[in-house]
Amino acid sequence: MKMFLIQSPFLAVIPFLGLVLTVCHGGNVLVYPIEGSHWINMNILVEALHARGHNVTIMRTDKSWYIKEKSPHYRSITVSVEEAPDEQFINGMIRKVIDIQRGKSSVVNFVNFQFGMIGQMTRFHRILCKIVVTIFEDSKLVQSLLESQYDLVLTDPCWGVGTFLAHYLHLPLVYNVRWLLIGEGHFAIAPSPLSYIPLTGSGFSDKMTFTERFRNVLIFGLGLFYEKFLVMPFYQDVANQYFGQDVDFYMLMQAADIWLMRTDFVFDFPRPTMPNVVYMGGFQCKPSKPLPQDLEDFVQSSGEHGVIIMSLGAFVGELPRDLTEEVAAAFSQLPQKIIWRYTGERPATLGNNTLLVDWMPQNDLLGHPKTRAFVAHGGTNGVQEAIYHGMPVLGIPLFFDQYDNLRRLKEKGGAKILDLGTFDRSVFLQAIQEVLHDPSYRMNMQMLSRLHQDQPMKPLDRAIFWVEYVMRHKGAAHLRTESYKMPWYSYHSVDVIAVLLAAVLLILFITVAGIKFLCFRVCFKQKLKHD
Repeated sequence: MKMFLIQSPFLAVIPFLGLVLTVCHGGNVLVYPIEGSHWINMNILVEALHARGHNVTIMRTDKSWYIKEKSPHYRSITVSVEEAPDEQFINGMIRKVIDIQRGKSSVVNFVNFQFGMIGQMTRFHRILCKIVVTIFEDSKLVQSLLESQYDLVLTDPCWGVGTFLAHYLHLPLVYNVRWLLIGEGHFAIAPSPLSYIPLTGSGFSDKMTFTERFRNVLIFGLGLFYEKFLVMPFYQDVANQYFGQDVDFYMLMQAADIWLMRTDFVFDFPRPTMPNVVYMGGFQCKPSKPLPQDLEDFVQSSGEHGVIIMSLGAFVGELPRDLTEEVAAAFSQLPQKIIWRYTGERPATLGNNTLLVDWMPQNDLLGHPKTRAFVAHGGTNGVQEAIYHGMPVLGIPLFFDQYDNLRRLKEKGGAKILDLGTFDRSVFLQAIQEVLHDPSYRMNMQMLSRLHQDQPMKPLDRAIFWVEYVMRHKGAAHLRTESYKMPWYSYHSVDVIAVLLAAVLLILFITVAGIKFLCFRVCFKQKLKHD
């Protein structure tokens, strides 16, 4: 059979037309981010959206300490506020948590701290709600937002401001999420059996004993109480004021079109999920780049022993003085070179093998062939970068979700966790040597790395696809369950169970009454015959 090649000038244009048709038209994205490490990963999404040709607008306050007013990747709207969540609040909380973990606080001080934390967090959310009111009461700002014709709102729901903005402006809503106002995001949208899904702060795995399950339920109940009676009323008052008395803020929060989850099941425990949950764990990870020359020279000077890097995250630049001296003394006894992100006073026990830096290219160091271990606090970003590069971790958790993150790595054989309550130089030295010399830690992390990278689409590309999907289709309502509109008793079928129980009880009552009636008639007839 002969094949004929038909030549036409139009055929040469087809590939070009196909390329043009697949290009996504630039959209307008309004972003309400959160400070600290949350902004670091939100900024990665912002840069990726900008690279795709979208116009990104960041809304920030004039009290912002992380989010810059000017950037080549976005324009900003700065809202003047009387007060906003600040860095001092976070740092003060961290210092108190460290003292409690080390047993330097009495039971009375611990109880006072807990009540103090509740008070501070309550104040924190009250401030956020005031920011919402400030925005909505600024008629010029609201008019400007309406005229800008945004295609969607992208926000981190750990603060409720972005959720309010989306519903006020009638825009589709996309979350960059792991945490809500209280607790982990899955609990608001997906079935979450407490029998095998550990609460954040519990420190449990998905294999819980009866006692652990009991404590898990107790923690869940306390969280519900705190959310319902101490946090949610502030947000509900704002919802009542601007959306009406019949609008429930928790339902507004659940109504997001797409939930971009900053986790995946290589890192997290398996659990039920929903169609509009998109997993982008490790989206900030990328191949390492060459180090600055001075840092490369220091790394190469380590020879066959390699280097250890230590960082305790964006907020913790230093530890209490005595802890710092213990860490430095332990490092000085190692043959490896150490790169330590530390901004405090130089420790007296610091060895010649340790380099203190204000900032480090963490991702590039984790991917360097001479890096042997990562001493980390257990923040989500650092843990996922360690997985991406297959780097074993020695964890020193300080607060929030850090112990839970490290527990997940420990369960998978990639990390060892230290307790500040028993921390000293010998314990630290023994732990770091175990991580360095036991090959199972590196082997397990490399296995996790292979699993993480073996996927058809990069997590960042997947996240951007779904953001653009929402732009193209003006939302994703067909992926969103309607269960969030149901009251709790309907969601759990309590009303159905109650009706069924009532029916069973009625049948039993009628049956028993019928039997009694028949017995009575039989006995009555026998009595008549006897008489």
